[in-house]
Amino acid sequence: MLKADLIAPVPELLRRHAAERGAKVAFRDAGRSVTYAQLEQRTAHLAGHLAGLGVGVGDRVAIFLPNSVAWVEACLAIVRAGAVAVPISAEASAGEVSYRLSDAACRIVITTVSRAAMVEGLRAEAPSVAGLLLVDAPAGDLRSFLALAQMPPAAPPRDPTDIDAVSFIIYTSGTTGRAKGVLLTCRSMLWVTAACWAPVVGLSADDAVLSPLPLFHSYALNFSVLSIIATGASEYILEKYSTREMMRLIDTGEFTVFPGVPTMFHYLMEAAQAEGRERLQGLRVCVSAGAIMPATLNAAFEAAFHVPLLDGYGITETSTMVTMNAASSGRVMGSCGLPLPGVALRIVDPASLRDLDAGEEGELIVRGPNVMRGYHNKPEETQRALRNGWYHSGDLARADRNGFVTITGRLKELIIRGGQNIAPAEIEEVVLAFAGVLDCAVAGVPHPQLGEVPALYVVPRDAGFDAALLLDHCRIHLSSYKVPHVVHQVDEIPRTGSGKIIRFRLKEMVPPMP
Repeated sequence: MLKADLIAPVPELLRRHAAERGAKVAFRDAGRSVTYAQLEQRTAHLAGHLAGLGVGVGDRVAIFLPNSVAWVEACLAIVRAGAVAVPISAEASAGEVSYRLSDAACRIVITTVSRAAMVEGLRAEAPSVAGLLLVDAPAGDLRSFLALAQMPPAAPPRDPTDIDAVSFIIYTSGTTGRAKGVLLTCRSMLWVTAACWAPVVGLSADDAVLSPLPLFHSYALNFSVLSIIATGASEYILEKYSTREMMRLIDTGEFTVFPGVPTMFHYLMEAAQAEGRERLQGLRVCVSAGAIMPATLNAAFEAAFHVPLLDGYGITETSTMVTMNAASSGRVMGSCGLPLPGVALRIVDPASLRDLDAGEEGELIVRGPNVMRGYHNKPEETQRALRNGWYHSGDLARADRNGFVTITGRLKELIIRGGQNIAPAEIEEVVLAFAGVLDCAVAGVPHPQLGEVPALYVVPRDAGFDAALLLDHCRIHLSSYKVPHVVHQVDEIPRTGSGKIIRFRLKEMVPPMP
C-alpha cells in the first residue's frame, strides 16, 4: 500500500519531524550527530546563505564530499534553496569532477579543504563555478560551511513546494560509456520511499539504519537520505564500507536495518562465519540493490544469520527501485521480486517491442511516477531511452507466471559467441558457487573465429586456487559455449560504488588472450 503522506516537500518533512521528534538524532557519523530540530534549522540557514551567494532557483550546486552528516545537510539545504543538487564521488578523478561541473554548469561546490585545490584548478574547464564552501574550513574562513549552518541568513530559505521540479542530477555509473546526468524530482524519489521502503521493507521512525552506501549514488540518496527524513528514522553513516567497522557497529545491537550491495553482504558473511557468529545482533532486515544478488549468496546469508535479506531491482533512471522482494511474499530466490505498486513493467523483444511470454528473456521497460525526466543536456539519449512514456532500461530480464522478475544481464554486456548469446551474470553465478573463488566477473573478449568469447576474471580465496578445477566446475553447470575461454587471476574486481561491475576496465587489467 502506498504511504502517500511520505511524499511531501523536503522542508515540510523536516518541520514535521522537528515538531514531533526534535530531540531525536536524525543522522550521525564518526565525528558528529544532528537532531531533527538541528537539521531543520541548520539546513534552513544554509539554504538562505546559498541564495545570498547568488544561487538562484534551478541553479546547480555540487556536493563533492565523503559520506558524512555534512553531506546530508548540504543536499537538503540545496533543495531548500530551490537549487539542484549534483552529487560527485569524493574519490572522483580531476577529469571526472571537471566533466560533471561543466556538464551541469555548477555554480557552487561544497567540498573539503583537501579537495579545494583540485576544484580551483578546474575553474578554466568549469567557468560556471563561482565559489566554494568548505565543510572543514578553519574558524573565521568566509567559506566555512559549518559557520554558515549556525548563522541566521539575511533572508529565510525559499523552501519551494513544487516537488515536481528537478532537484537532483545524479550521474550514471558509466559502466558502458561516459556518465549521463539523470534528472530526478523529489516526487519521483519519495514515491519510491512511499511505495517500497516504507510498506515493503517496513522502514519507520522506529528504525535505526546502519548505512555504508556511497551517498552520491541514487540508491543511497533515496534510502539513506530522503527516506530517513520522510519516515523519521535515524541513521549512522559510514564514510566508506569496512567489514571490520560494520561488525563492530552491528555488535552494539542498536541497528535494525542495513542497506547494502551484494559484495558487502558477501564480505560480511565471510567475516562473520570465520568468527563463528550465528547472529547479526539487532538487525531485523537487510536490503540489497545496486547489482544482481546471486541466489546462492542470498540463501546462504539468510541461513547463516536468520535475518531476511531482501533483494530488489532498481536503476538511477527510475529513482532507484522498480521491483522488490518482501519477506512474506513467497520469494523466488535469485529473482528481484515483484513490480512496485503503481509501476507498469513489460519484458519485450528489443527489436519488435513485442511483449514476451512468461519465462522468455527480453528487455525490461518500465513506466511510472518514478521514471526520470530525462538526461541533462542529452536530448538524443533521452529520446532513445524514453519512448511513448516507457523507459527502456537496456537490462535483460524474464518473469515467471507469478510475476517475479529475474535480471539476467545487460543488452550491451551480452557476449555473442558464434551467434549464441551469453549473459555474464549467468556465468558469474556459477563461478561464485565454487569454493576457491572470493569474487569474479565476466566480460567478452575478441576471438578470430567466434567473434567474442567469455573471459573470466577471478579473485582467488587463497593461494591454492586451481583454475582447471574451476573450469571443470563450469562445464558441469554451464552449456559448453558458456564455459569461460580463459581465466585471469586479479587482485580485485573493478566496481562502482553501488556494486556494479565496470566491465570495460576488466579488459584493461590484463591483455586478452586468443
